[in-house]
Formats: sequence, structure tokens, C-alpha cells
Amino acid sequence: MRGDRGSATAEFAVVVPAVVLVVALTIGGLAAAGRQVRLEQGVAQAARLAARGEPSARVAEIVAAVAGGTVDGVTTDGDLVCVTASAPTHLPLPLPDLRARSCALSGGR
Repeated sequence: MRGDRGSATAEFAVVVPAVVLVVALTIGGLAAAGRQVRLEQGVAQAARLAARGEPSARVAEIVAAVAGGTVDGVTTDGDLVCVTASAPTHLPLPLPDLRARSCALSGGR
């Protein structure tokens, strides 16, 4: 029993950083998921604005305001106007940017 003295402290010292890392990654993952949802909502709104004929500055402004993202492109495919945007994950990991694309029916112009 004397040889086991301090082993609980050593185990605790190893486990605590691992638990903190798991909690931090979980919170970061949830934050990134929330940002993805906001990006999708912003791109959908931007596609509706672009389909109405709003200026491209206004389309980019809505994506930046809702999700902190940037518009990568606005394309027309028949009667659809599609907007593609991306936003950083803001996690301290080498992950790709979040991306979203949405289309809206053109106003007939």
C-alpha cells in the first residue's frame, strides 16, 4: 500500500487535462454547428434578395450580418438565383471553412 501513495494525484493530473480538452472540443463543435445554421439562414435570405434584383453589396451585407461570412458567388441557373457563401469556424484547429448554398426563384426579370 505504501508504494501506491500519490497515485491518485498522478491519475487526477492526467485525467483533468483530457476532460478539459473534450469539453472544449464539444463546446467548439456546438458553436460551429450553430454558426453553420446561421450561415444557411443568411445564404437563404441572400438568395431571396438576389432573386428580387437587390444589389450585390446588399446580398453580401446580409450574409456578413447574419453569420459573419462572405459571399463566394451568385449564379443564375434558369429561373433560379443561387448564392454560395463561406464562414470561418473560429476553432483553433486546421478545419476548412463552413460553406452553404441556397437558391431562390427569380422574380421574373
